[in-house]
Amino acid sequence: MYTDTERCVRAVRSKDARFDGWFFTAVLTTRIYCRPSCPVVPPKAENMTFYPSAAACQQAGFRACKRCRPDTSPGSPEWNARADAVARAMRLIQDGVVDREGVPGLAGRLGYSARQIERQLLAELGAGPLALARAQRAQTARVLIETTALPMAEVAFAAGFASIRAFNDTVREVFALSPSELRTRASRGARGAHGVRGTRSTGDPEQAGTRGVISLRLPFRAPLNPDNLFGHLVATAVPGVEEWRDGAYRRTLSLPYGHGIVALSPRPDHIACRLSLTDPRDLTLAISSCRRMLDLDADPVAVDEQLRADPQLAPLVDKAPGRRVPRTVDAAEFAVRAVLGQQVSTAAARTHAARLVTAHGVPVDDPEGGLTHLFPAPEALAGLDPEALALPRTRRTTLTTLVAALADGSLRLGTDSDWERAREQLTALPGFGPWTVEAIAMRALGDPDAFLPADLGVRRAAGRLGLPSTPAALTKRAAAWRPWRAYAVQYLWATDDHAINRLPV
Repeated sequence: MYTDTERCVRAVRSKDARFDGWFFTAVLTTRIYCRPSCPVVPPKAENMTFYPSAAACQQAGFRACKRCRPDTSPGSPEWNARADAVARAMRLIQDGVVDREGVPGLAGRLGYSARQIERQLLAELGAGPLALARAQRAQTARVLIETTALPMAEVAFAAGFASIRAFNDTVREVFALSPSELRTRASRGARGAHGVRGTRSTGDPEQAGTRGVISLRLPFRAPLNPDNLFGHLVATAVPGVEEWRDGAYRRTLSLPYGHGIVALSPRPDHIACRLSLTDPRDLTLAISSCRRMLDLDADPVAVDEQLRADPQLAPLVDKAPGRRVPRTVDAAEFAVRAVLGQQVSTAAARTHAARLVTAHGVPVDDPEGGLTHLFPAPEALAGLDPEALALPRTRRTTLTTLVAALADGSLRLGTDSDWERAREQLTALPGFGPWTVEAIAMRALGDPDAFLPADLGVRRAAGRLGLPSTPAALTKRAAAWRPWRAYAVQYLWATDDHAINRLPV
């Protein structure tokens, strides 16, 4: 979009927040870059130039606006709606893979050479993987500076910088303030807009000073309907791993350097996020995982506009617009849970998963609630005794085969997955029919076009709305909903009086 100058200028002049994250406005006279919705008086059109990423702006010598903090806009919806190499690379960079594994590690995960990845990212985003990762490190550093009492040296290494000097230089270059000046501004109650990829300190000094606990605001593109989003996560929650407490969805997180507990609460204009981490180096991945789980980078206006064109879906969209697809923080975890939930009720699926967690999950302490374990990793389940599972024999085989494939790496499910390749691999496993494969594609892999035409709830809703109710006929009718069929499923499910559609009380 950033190449359409006329459209970008209109968005800037109207301060349209829907375009935040789609492109960035760099002002030639001030050498500052902003988000489209920046509250300051818009510059003259001839003084504007546009870039596809904050990293590209920084690489061109522009510094972030202190009013709108553009580097923290909600992520571009493109990266969650595409499965090509650039989109997969962006999802991995957002997860901090370059900091942990370097550019060769990023390229290796994608099956390309480092040079190919560099060329593709430069062509589309105006910045290579190192520049994109550097921009994200700066964002992570700012959140740690503004929301914790960590010494600056610890902030530098937790954010992924190789040296304190690189940390100081980058912060000064990106924000035109030193790290200590950033902390001073935050302590004085300066009001900015958001933090890491759209997060912001709550400004609570007690929380900010608690070691390992970070309170943030996660923004989204309006509208957002929290009912089915939080309702689904809580209705299917695994005891010990997830819970609803004091108006927040809470769960444990398995992270590269340790573990964490997150509490997420819906608010009118943001999601309140409270993270407790055993190692602050996991902040970047923890936040990106939570944003992905809640589908916060979606473009609901584009989704609803297309679905509203169908006269049968239009009343559902108009009644409660902005439905998101409830996803997961761990694709392998969801795949295991999908198998446990085959042909059983939601309550039975939770019971099976809870038994697995108690027997094989890593125990954690949760002073603030009732969480007890991390969901077991595939490696921990690799030696699972099938006879110990209270499941039909065929489903035991399905589960143990899945776990073995995940544990030995022959099946990889995650942000770097090629959606169609993953579908092919899952379909080749015993016991994986279309429903299970598409459920994993929708909620674990994040494919916005995943579709469940044989799902009982979808078929019931289709019948009530006068849509075709057989899988083949419904699939044909749903071609007009592409590439947003996963969102259509959410609207169809919402016609049922089920706990997954109600915000917990």
